[in-house]
Amino acid sequence: MKQSIRDKLESLVGRLDELDRILASGEATRDMDQYRKLSREHAELGPVVALYQSWQQTEADLASAQEMMADPEMKDLAEEEMKAAKARLPEIELDLQKLLLPKDDNDERNIFLEIRAGTGGDESALFAGSLFRMYTRFAERQRWQVEVVSANESELGGYKEVIARIAGNGVYARLKFESGGHRVQRVPETESQGRIHTSACTVAVMPEADALEDVQINANDIRIDTFRASGAGGQHIQKTDSAVRITHLPTGLVVECQDGRSQHQNKAQAMAVLASRIRDAQERERHAKIASTRKNLIGSGDRSERIRTYNFPQGRVTDHRINLTLYKIDAIMDGDLDELIGALTTEHQADQLAALADTE
Repeated sequence: MKQSIRDKLESLVGRLDELDRILASGEATRDMDQYRKLSREHAELGPVVALYQSWQQTEADLASAQEMMADPEMKDLAEEEMKAAKARLPEIELDLQKLLLPKDDNDERNIFLEIRAGTGGDESALFAGSLFRMYTRFAERQRWQVEVVSANESELGGYKEVIARIAGNGVYARLKFESGGHRVQRVPETESQGRIHTSACTVAVMPEADALEDVQINANDIRIDTFRASGAGGQHIQKTDSAVRITHLPTGLVVECQDGRSQHQNKAQAMAVLASRIRDAQERERHAKIASTRKNLIGSGDRSERIRTYNFPQGRVTDHRINLTLYKIDAIMDGDLDELIGALTTEHQADQLAALADTE
């Protein structure tokens, strides 16, 4: 193990001991906000320190086995222990390096998921609906909450655009690699000749911004327009101008919300989406600047980049960033995304480890 990594781990051992003393004292619970913050830190450090102690014990076992080699009667046992320890040490070290990788501050945030139909007309809108169902089913499996913020439905079904808020534990961490262009190849229901059509949608996954803390929006920089909500008709159609359109003048960003029950609710939702879009644009600009030395395709969030193809006739889904093809399209479209997301996360960690090695 590199000395720099060992030094960092030793400092974490000392910090965990310090947290043990603080949390065990009678003073700890006087400030409950601070107590919760320290408890979270303790919970994060515990597994790292435990794994480091396992590495230390394995290293001690290896040293002990090497000493046993001097005894002819213990040589066979010593060789077995040495073999086991030498195999285990690199595994633990790799796990430790992963735990020490820099955390994404956004990982625990809720998200706004935006899906927009692209090339392909009605078929693209139908595919947008299929993608939205896929992510909704995945969210249900995670016990997350999905709330539609805004939806522009197409005439044949599906969506020209749909925005949803997804809330739960680690939502952004699991879905942050889904941003980009999604392409579908299938025979549309409206195709009488049985020809395969290709269409596309754009997916954007944005961590939910705290409008007060993360993004400062000047009241003079926005224009708010109200209008009557449109829809399929019926008793729930608003009779008043409850729909809201907010335009951010400096960036030209426009957000519309009309699914809420009141103008106040629609305005609050639209402001939340706007704040997240502004923050997302700032983050992507920042990442673009630091990506000049090492381009991480998985985390680039480039909306124009085609990241995945869903080929229905062949029953396959291909993620082009990591050259992974899975022949289980029905399961994936029903929300079984664990294998895809796991592979993307592993590749991202490998890229981070390579970057870490370059800097040492």
